[in-house]
Parts: sequence; structure tokens; C-alpha cells
Amino acid sequence: MFHTRFRRDVRIRYAFQVLLVQCLLFNAVASAQTWTPAWSDEFDGEARSAIDPKKWQFERGDLKVNNELEFYCAPTDPAPCDSANPNAFLDGKGHLVIQALRVSDAIAPSSNAWTSARLNTANKLASFQYGRIESRMQLPVGPGIWPAFWSLGTDIGTVDWPSCGEMDFMENVPASGGLGPGIVKSTIHGPGYSGGEGLGKDFKLPDGADVTTPHTYGAIWSPFMVQFYVDDPKNVFFVLTARDIPAGKQWVYNHPFFLVLNLAVGGTDSWPGPPNSTTASPARMVVDYVRAYKSSIVAPPIAVTPAPLNAVAGSVASTTLSLKASPGSGRVYLSCSTNAPKSSCQVSTGDTLNDGVADFSTKPTVTTTVRVTTTANTASAAQATDGTTRGSYAVTVNSYTLSSDPSDSSTYGTIAIPMTVK
Repeated sequence: MFHTRFRRDVRIRYAFQVLLVQCLLFNAVASAQTWTPAWSDEFDGEARSAIDPKKWQFERGDLKVNNELEFYCAPTDPAPCDSANPNAFLDGKGHLVIQALRVSDAIAPSSNAWTSARLNTANKLASFQYGRIESRMQLPVGPGIWPAFWSLGTDIGTVDWPSCGEMDFMENVPASGGLGPGIVKSTIHGPGYSGGEGLGKDFKLPDGADVTTPHTYGAIWSPFMVQFYVDDPKNVFFVLTARDIPAGKQWVYNHPFFLVLNLAVGGTDSWPGPPNSTTASPARMVVDYVRAYKSSIVAPPIAVTPAPLNAVAGSVASTTLSLKASPGSGRVYLSCSTNAPKSSCQVSTGDTLNDGVADFSTKPTVTTTVRVTTTANTASAAQATDGTTRGSYAVTVNSYTLSSDPSDSSTYGTIAIPMTVK
């Protein structure tokens, strides 16, 4: 009778403890993410007034990249540039205009029969590391026309491209280059995955829209993750994480970047292909604004440690991990590691845009699967070392939110899962 009552009391106390933990978890869940303006240029100056030199600098001349045909000009540069008809100016209606102009062979330097403009925020107290970055603009189209809104790592002065990293928020080229007026492309370039091997995705504007009408192009950038969107930050169409980088290559996007706006003409092969007699001059890229936002503090999701993992060397062990956060706290990048020798770990969320990401944009709970792949021992000894040795180990799952700092473990979640290899 005593033992029966004791077991019943234990069960009651355990049920109460579980309920208490659940209540604590509910109260501790991170609040929804919000955005605060951190930097912008609204281009509100008078017509033909100077573009703010505290925010932008001009790149000049033939940059000798991608076999492009344009010669980049600042507004006051001499021929082949034209100060009376500059390649970049404010229109007095709240827009920056970047225009590509065909120039006569008599004044064209070498084969650069076009002038245009390329602006960046480097060295202008406007480097960015994480947050939301976007620009609203309408773009020109035509043979050889290549508008872009993108960014480069600020360390490009000490390392070569693409080791500095490049994030292309938006590019557009003619249909001959694979896009056309109704499609834009977002890409990242890094060491071992650049140029034609860059990691990118096309986005088709809905309902027959095209780039000649205003659209917003941007990205939500956080540690180990970039989310590209069009028109609305809720309309994310492409998510890239450190897990998606080719094996053995580096993720080079956890440091500051600066922004670039430019309108190129011509380029390598069919990207975008050469201009011809039908290419409009001027071809005008009209930019309404460029804005950067910082995220509010978003705590990592909360989890109860799942059941321990048990594996036989040479097998795959898995367990289910339930993560909880407030709806609206956004996407969270998940990484997984283990100290078990000759083993690998991976987290799978089933997210349609990226299997390594937990999406709390609209829901409070995400269920993930943690899998550890071990290596078989081929020797006969009980503790053979040519595979995963028997013993007790740990699996660690880290979760990085929009406001996490990879160098500060107090800002990201860490979940330790016991693992036994037999």
C-alpha cells in the first residue's frame, strides 16, 4: 500500500513539474521581431542637386570587369562624361536617376561606347552587418542593359574578390541572358562559388508585372543566413545558409558589407549580351530609396532536451526536437555538431525554402529531426578506432536568430543532446 501511494505521488509530482516547465516555456518565449530604421537615402534633393557625398561615392572609368562596355562617370567628370547631362542625378521628385548613354566613337575611350554610373557606400560610415536592406526602383530593359543592387564585403581592400563575399539583392538582364523584363535574380558569390557557380535563384514577378514599374528588392541578413525577398519582407523566395555552401568552402557573410548601385552595359557572353541599335539611350534606372533596418532583440527559441540518441557504429540515429518561439519572430538558422569521432550531424526542419531553417514567421512551434551518422568499425577490437568508437558523447544544436552574435554564445541558443554509441 505504501509503495503504491509512493509511485502515485511521484507521478503527480512529475506531472506538476512538466506542467510548470511548460508554463515557464510559454512565458519565456521570445517576443516577435520588429525593425528600426538604421540608415537611408530618400533622394529628396532638388532637381540636379548633388547626390549626398556623405552617403555615396562614385566609381570611375573602365573597371575592366565582365567585359562590360560602359565607362563610369561622376557628375563633374570630363569627356567622355558630360557634366551637362550627368549619368547620375536627383530628379527633384524624390528619385535618384542613373542613366546609361551611348557616346560617339570620336570620344569613346577604347571600346567603351557607353557611359553610366556606379555608386557605393564604402568608407561613408555606411557599412552594414546584419539587418534588413532594400531599395525600391524601376529598371530599364533592352539588349545589353544590366541594372543591379548589390553589396561587397568591406575587406575587399585586403582580400580579393570573391573571398570578400558578394550579395546580389537584385540583377536583371535581357531574356537572352535567361531573365527578361519579368524576372529578377538574387545571388551570393564567395570563394569557390562565384560567377556562373554563384548560388542564386530567379524570381518571376507575379501577375504579369515587369521591372519597368517600381518594385522593392531586398534581403534579411542574419548570422549564417540570407533571405531574399521582393516587394514585401514577408515575401521571401530564396533562403541561403552556411549549410548550403559547397563542401570545404567558406561562408564569408558574417562581417560588414557596403552597398552598390549601378547600371552596366554589355558583358560576358550572354550575361547580359551586347547592346545593339535598338538599345535605348538614355536607359534609365530610377531609384526611389535605399534603406537599412536593424532588428529588435529576438531571443533564441526554447526547447526541452529531447530523448537521448542511441546508435550502433555504422548506423544513423535520430531524435525529434521541438522548438518554441513567438509567431512573428522570423526564421532561425540551425546548426548541428557532435564530438563523436568520425560522425556527422544534421538538423532537418522540412521547411520548403530551406531544410536547415526553422520558420517562426506565423507559427509558435517547429518540430525538427536531429540525425547523426556514425561510421562502422571494421576491426575486431571492442574499441576499434577506424570508425566511431563506443562511448558517451554529446550532440549540440545551435539556433541563431536575427539578432544573434556568433561571437557571443549568450545571444544564440545551445541545446545539448546526450548520445551513446554501442
